Amino acid sequence: MATTAIARTNFAENKRKPGANRPNIIVIMADDMGFSDVGCYGSEIKTPNIDQLASSGLRFTQFYNCARCCPSRASLLTGLDNHAAGVGDMIDDMGTANYEGYLNKHCVTIAEALQPTGYHPLMVGKWHVGENQGHWPIDRGFERYFGLISGACNYFRLDPGRKMALENKPYVPDSKDFYMTDAFTDHAVDLLDDYGRRENPYFLYLAYTAPHWPLQAHPDDIAKYKGDYDKGWDRLRAERHQHQIDMGLAEAGWELTARDSTVPAWDDAKNKAELERRMEVYAAQIDRMDQGIGRVLQKVRDLGQEENTLVLFLADNGACHEVVERGKPGAVTGTPDSFASYGRGWANASNTPFRLYKHWVHEGGIAAPLIVRWPRQIKRHGEFFREPAHISDIMPTVLELAEGTYPQTYRGNSILPMAGKSLVPIFRGEAWSGHGPMYWEHEGNRAVRHGKWKLVSRYPDKWELYDMKADRSEIYDLAAKEPERLKEMTALYEAWAKRMKIMPATELFKNQHQHQLDRMKSLGRS
Repeated sequence: MATTAIARTNFAENKRKPGANRPNIIVIMADDMGFSDVGCYGSEIKTPNIDQLASSGLRFTQFYNCARCCPSRASLLTGLDNHAAGVGDMIDDMGTANYEGYLNKHCVTIAEALQPTGYHPLMVGKWHVGENQGHWPIDRGFERYFGLISGACNYFRLDPGRKMALENKPYVPDSKDFYMTDAFTDHAVDLLDDYGRRENPYFLYLAYTAPHWPLQAHPDDIAKYKGDYDKGWDRLRAERHQHQIDMGLAEAGWELTARDSTVPAWDDAKNKAELERRMEVYAAQIDRMDQGIGRVLQKVRDLGQEENTLVLFLADNGACHEVVERGKPGAVTGTPDSFASYGRGWANASNTPFRLYKHWVHEGGIAAPLIVRWPRQIKRHGEFFREPAHISDIMPTVLELAEGTYPQTYRGNSILPMAGKSLVPIFRGEAWSGHGPMYWEHEGNRAVRHGKWKLVSRYPDKWELYDMKADRSEIYDLAAKEPERLKEMTALYEAWAKRMKIMPATELFKNQHQHQLDRMKSLGRS
């Protein structure tokens, strides 16, 4: 395709020798992983490699994503609010500005912005911000790509209707030993072995699908967790919260929220053996991802590049409450023919101590781990950074470190100014001016974070107002006690929503329904 030829020409013509301090950069993203699901954020799941990143780097306690996979990926890749990048909802084109369902022409990706700097932009893993060719990673500036173009997929094979790609061509795995997480790790390690030996630095975006449903894992990984979850979700939440307190992650305003009202007490839950199995498989998926991250980090060490490689680890949204039950009848959960999720009870535990889940913009939906390690620069090992930051900050951070310039135009199109702020001053131990208001909207769920205050609404409910310093868990609604602040922050949101051309939720849901009918008709299921 012409776009691919242009991209490769740019790589050939624009290379220049790196500055002395320009690091290699690796961004690793987990999929549908809760705030407390790795050891260094409170979990019992075995994540030694991620935990080692934290002990030799910096943990953010108030890092935010965009509540769901497509919006978060769009914001990370472009440094914009996801609506401005064209992904106001998911990958369906709603026929209106900011809801195209793919990265639009008024944004540039990290890869496109890096081309003139001489960096090699590489990607492995889940894309999910443009389903059709012309909107794939190679089309948007990446030099190399292997991964899943679509959303959730079987880990052992490619599901019908899902798309994978190698470079810019469709790819279908044919190995009986294929497992998605391992395949991503293998390709990432191979790319590092190649580009880590070249003169110019690289940027690698490694986007795992783990631990997104379906629950599928290697038997030996599942076996590690046999019996670990017979304690149930109530005790697990309490233990994780205490662990967060003990390690200094949880602050005074982080009370443990009440169990989700739709979830029974563990003592009253039915089919406990199956429920325990599901959490065991979920833990195994995270465990396998951590093993893969260990292999990636070992390759960096083998290349002698650990000191000047910046590694960032984060998640695209909070834990997933969705109920998924399909697959071959009678298939054991975790095996290739099963296809299930772990349910709201365990998701409630994954998001300890917060409320709600992926899709909503309360803290359970948008609060994510962010771990950063860069031995040459970051010296506050094992410490916490406690100010709010946002996934849109990744793009300006990468561009500053690459000594790049953010373009005003690209391929003849005007480019919107970035919403994110560079995190580089934080890495250097310098003062960081922090964010102005941060905004969210996803399928009618909406929020504003400004200083210590957060205005938030779960569609179609009214606004709630929280003091995030005193009440990060969003338990004590102050909307009635702070009418002027409520009015002021509502006005901020409405002005932003107008700028972002936010589609009314009722119209969005109508469009979604029509797209679903069209898909079913195309598959002969009308």
